Amino acid sequence: MNQTELNKYKAMLETKQAELSAGLRNREDIAIEKTPDAIDEVQLAGERELAIRNLDRESNLLRNVRGALARMADGSYGICMHCEEEIKPKRLDAVPWTKYCIRCQEAADRHEFESESGETMDQLLAA
Repeated sequence: MNQTELNKYKAMLETKQAELSAGLRNREDIAIEKTPDAIDEVQLAGERELAIRNLDRESNLLRNVRGALARMADGSYGICMHCEEEIKPKRLDAVPWTKYCIRCQEAADRHEFESESGETMDQLLAA
């Protein structure tokens, strides 16, 4: 991967990081509100649950974006963290924060990544 491509992906990742960071600061949707009507409270609880799930999803995505920027800094960006093959530019264009090539991502989605000790790939990476 040449420097021009790296700069393009870095700009994409930094833009996404700024967008996600700004969105995560808004937490007023998760405030607990009391109303005299029980049906309104149920509706507000449902909306609050949806807001919490969205915050969780966005914080996970932000973690992945920051991880991609860290891999870029250490020179391992664009290399699959499982098979160590180069990730295709088409995949990086679609998902610049990806850790895996498409084949390994499909295996991870099917929960096929396990080591000899029985730990999953995410557990190994966390360690």
